Amino acid sequence: MELLWQCPRRKTLVDWPEDVDTRLDVLVRAAAAAGEQTSRSQVLAALVTAAEVRPAVISELLHSYRQMQADALEADNTRADLPSVRSPGRTRGRR
Repeated sequence: MELLWQCPRRKTLVDWPEDVDTRLDVLVRAAAAAGEQTSRSQVLAALVTAAEVRPAVISELLHSYRQMQADALEADNTRADLPSVRSPGRTRGRR
């Protein structure tokens, strides 16, 4: 039986605010705190596959995101209680 996470890959370019990118790193760190060895792409894939495919739900998520204040993720993005995780490969720089 082939598992979805092992299927052929497709690269996706995502252009989003820096705080959202930092939030993804925090989610990877949270997974590590739970004992998971994972990557940013696996966390994103897990979130996408868990999302309900219902127009009203997606619309509500979009509305909530679009109304968030610029500092909405600030507190979670500085979680000192989560372990550090080093990604393999090149270090991503901030623009």
